[in-house]
Amino acid sequence: EVQLVESGGGLVQAGGSLRLSCVASGFTFDDYTIGWFRQAPGKAREGVSCVSSDGRIFYVDSVKGRFTISRDNAKNTVYLQMNSLKPEDTAIYYCAAADGTTWYPIVEYYDSWGQGTQVTVSS
Repeated sequence: EVQLVESGGGLVQAGGSLRLSCVASGFTFDDYTIGWFRQAPGKAREGVSCVSSDGRIFYVDSVKGRFTISRDNAKNTVYLQMNSLKPEDTAIYYCAAADGTTWYPIVEYYDSWGQGTQVTVSS
C-alpha cells in the first residue's frame, strides 16, 4: 500500500521557519518524483516544489529563495525547509508522488497523496 505521511507543520510568526517532512512507503521511492503542494482556504491546490528521481528540482516563483526541497533516499523522505515565511504561505501542505520523469509540481501529474499538514503564519 502506497503511503505518504507529512509532518512538521505548525504555527509560526512571519519571518520564521518550519521544516516539513514527507515519509513514503509502499513503493520504490528512488524511482519517483516527490512534490510539495499547498491549499489555502477557498483556493485551489497549487504546486510549490518538486524533486525528481534524478535530483532535478523545481520551485514556483513565490517560494524561490525561501524554500528548499531535498530528498534522502535512504530514509524514503523528502523535506521542505521553509524560511522567511509569510502570512500568504498559510495553507495545508501536501506531498505527493509521481513518475520519476516528472519535473514540475502540477497537481494532475501526481497520483498518490498524503493527508496534509497545516502551516499557519501569523503577521
